[in-house]
Amino acid sequence: MTNNYSTYLAGILLFLALISFTSCDSSLTGGEKLSESSLLVEDVDSGGMLIEVSDEYELTGNYLLAANSNFIRRNLESVVRNLGGEVLFSHEGAGVALIAGLTADKAEILVGTKGVQQMEPEVMVQLESKLLAEPSESFAAEGAVMNDNPGGAAFFARQWHLNAISAPQAWSAGKTGSADVTVAILDTGIDYTYPDLVGLVDLDRSVSFIPGDDALVQAFFPGAHPIADLNYHGTHVAATVSSNALAAAGVTSKTTLMGVKVCDVFGSCPSGAVLAGMLHAADNGAHIINMSLGGLFLKSANPGFVSIINNVTNYARQQGSLIIVASGNSSVDLNRNIVPVEGGDFRAPSLFASYCDAPGVFCVSATGPVAAASVNGPWENVDAFATYSNYGSAINASAPGGFAAPVWAGCTTFSLQIPQCQTGFFVVGLSGTSMASPHAAGVAALIKADQPDINPAQLSRALEQSVDKIDGNGRSPFYGHGRVNAASAVGL
Repeated sequence: MTNNYSTYLAGILLFLALISFTSCDSSLTGGEKLSESSLLVEDVDSGGMLIEVSDEYELTGNYLLAANSNFIRRNLESVVRNLGGEVLFSHEGAGVALIAGLTADKAEILVGTKGVQQMEPEVMVQLESKLLAEPSESFAAEGAVMNDNPGGAAFFARQWHLNAISAPQAWSAGKTGSADVTVAILDTGIDYTYPDLVGLVDLDRSVSFIPGDDALVQAFFPGAHPIADLNYHGTHVAATVSSNALAAAGVTSKTTLMGVKVCDVFGSCPSGAVLAGMLHAADNGAHIINMSLGGLFLKSANPGFVSIINNVTNYARQQGSLIIVASGNSSVDLNRNIVPVEGGDFRAPSLFASYCDAPGVFCVSATGPVAAASVNGPWENVDAFATYSNYGSAINASAPGGFAAPVWAGCTTFSLQIPQCQTGFFVVGLSGTSMASPHAAGVAALIKADQPDINPAQLSRALEQSVDKIDGNGRSPFYGHGRVNAASAVGL
């Protein structure tokens, strides 16, 4: 919302038509339970989940606001209160705030107030995943501890994605990460009680920006921390970055995780929660912020949203955080703004990929095998570009996201979307750029552990320079500089 509210509302309709979040095309392959017996569970699709997911996008009724720091510090609360609204959060350093309770007329008044630069509606975007396979059981380990041999994980044999980035070579050299390095996971939360994650999540710095989820957590799991993952996505992403490697290995096994819940049980992510989560992570010492989410919208119709995003990402970088984001799963040519649609392609003017097009972020596309003989391989061409992945000059590097075979990691025992995961310690297979991003974040955490004094720009360059070249020696629109390599990243 600039200074013309009507034009801005028309623009948001185009935004809603174009936006597609990173996880929307992710596929979820079963759940593998850790215990000694065998269990056959019937296939579960979206209709069989405890809570169904809607396909619709919607406005929350709240507004994102950009304003100068003096206005936020001195006038914001009183001005909004006098208009009948409420400030849900504000951040003087980044010059942003989230406002609730305003009618369209009152919003028009606020955007015209001296000191207010931009206003945009907060959008709620729906995520989707599918459970495709039947869970089976293995064993349950007791007493999760830091693991110096991640390759000993129960289901490591199926984790083609960690071999693809030469993670075992890094582990063999003692490069398993450091508790002094923190990666913030902006997602649906984290199951901090899952054996692979016990002791790795800093609950004191973890926070939820989803009040509705907080109530659900206490209703279903009284006493649980608000970041308890009622979905499944966030736990899978977190355990890909750092895992005790009892069930499945992660890229690292000692990196500290910060849970920042910005998406709810249904997989819906309000844009205000995402921005607030980025600022919280940056202000609370996150060296790396992983964002397995994103969307597309028209810059020309939503200039204020671009400005707000840029303010937040610039602030996070200044605080010492490298933001690593997924490129998205819509097969969009981000250079030519070509969006695949039924019956052909649609050329959209002035697309902005959030958050790949934001300044200083590290954007990751996905790779995956084109064929798999079995769940434990062998796999064919694990470095093939995943055709669902968005691509273009915004891509910094690629990482395993899955294609003919998924990425494997733990399933939250708090899940209301996959209830069988409440009955034991399952692993699940997911595919998408959501899974590629945490592989890159894990490699970045290894670099940061080795070089603690490097800044975000240096860390980004080190991550780019340590890749394996997949598509020639230049920068590729599909692979960026190349596919991340954990061993090369730590000098091996």
